[in-house]
Amino acid sequence: MRVIAGSARRLQLLTPRGLKTRPTQDRVKETLFNILQNEVEGAYFLDLFAGSGQMGIEALSRGARAASFVDQGREAIACIQENLRRCHLEKRAKVIASDVSSALALWDRRDLPDLVFMDPPYGQDFEEGVLRQLRDLLRANAIVIIESPLNSDFSYAESLGYQIDRIKRYKTNQHVFLSLE
Repeated sequence: MRVIAGSARRLQLLTPRGLKTRPTQDRVKETLFNILQNEVEGAYFLDLFAGSGQMGIEALSRGARAASFVDQGREAIACIQENLRRCHLEKRAKVIASDVSSALALWDRRDLPDLVFMDPPYGQDFEEGVLRQLRDLLRANAIVIIESPLNSDFSYAESLGYQIDRIKRYKTNQHVFLSLE
């Protein structure tokens, strides 16, 4: 796993050991950032269920002004911190060792994100609750991207005030792009 483009291009990233995280494959990450290419520069990027931090690090490398990383795993937090150090991006990053719900409940409303990426554990139905919490924490025109299994149902999104702008399907998963209506 590596940083694909920008100031930290080609630098290798660490991943937490074990099966608790599923790092996004480089080609899938590259496709995602090609879709977001006009949105990243100067954006505040929020990486939820961050794992290795690779998505937020890619955003910082490509010109995001700042990124916050939220994960509750001790090994994941250490991995994110080391990856930020390796890429010389720690000055523009904030690492939050917490479960996502608690982190969002205490979120500083002066730091509203422009881009949110979340890759929650599959099959545990975190998405709806997180989207509910995010509603009041997003900038106008913010984009929320959810990495999920292909069979995930987001029919509830509209009732929460979101619209599905795009779905990009891959072999085993998908990225769902949402914005507030």
